[in-house]
Amino acid sequence: MPGNYKIYVYAVAFALISWWLLLLNETEQASLLSGADVHSPDYFSNGYTKWEMGTNGQLKNKLIADEMKHYSDDGTIHLTKPVMTLINKTTPPWVIESETAKVSGDGKLIFLNGKAVVKREGAQGVRPMKINSSNLRVKPEESYAETDEWAELLSPPNRTEGVGMQLNYGDPIRVKLFAKVRGKYEFKKK
Repeated sequence: MPGNYKIYVYAVAFALISWWLLLLNETEQASLLSGADVHSPDYFSNGYTKWEMGTNGQLKNKLIADEMKHYSDDGTIHLTKPVMTLINKTTPPWVIESETAKVSGDGKLIFLNGKAVVKREGAQGVRPMKINSSNLRVKPEESYAETDEWAELLSPPNRTEGVGMQLNYGDPIRVKLFAKVRGKYEFKKK
């Protein structure tokens, strides 16, 4: 009879260890699933377009993207190939493009990732301008953009480049480059 108790003890120990491993596996799977849900989109759109109107009812800015994903955990919006058009009262609109973008939960800060292009067409009394850069931070409400990366400003026939840039694209326009600044300028002869 004493040998039979050993079998029962081993069987009970085996059952307890199996139950514990099963419980451990279920807990691990549940934590993996809940971790995946922490930062996953709650809605999305292909061919996304957003218009924002000013207090006077006029178009203030427009945002177009190939794809938009909204994340509920932090309220951010992730965009693929975004194109922002920022309307000014006295000058042609600014158009800002990038490879991808992330809009903060409150919508006050936009991170344009990868190659970014900022451009404005010319008009009477307004020279065209194009800025090539990358990884821009844009504050649309303040008409402000900045980067720590290389930036190239083109306003034919002039060209300026440098590392680190601040751009106030409101009225008046102000551009600051911070390091390794150099340029090529052409002056009219009188």
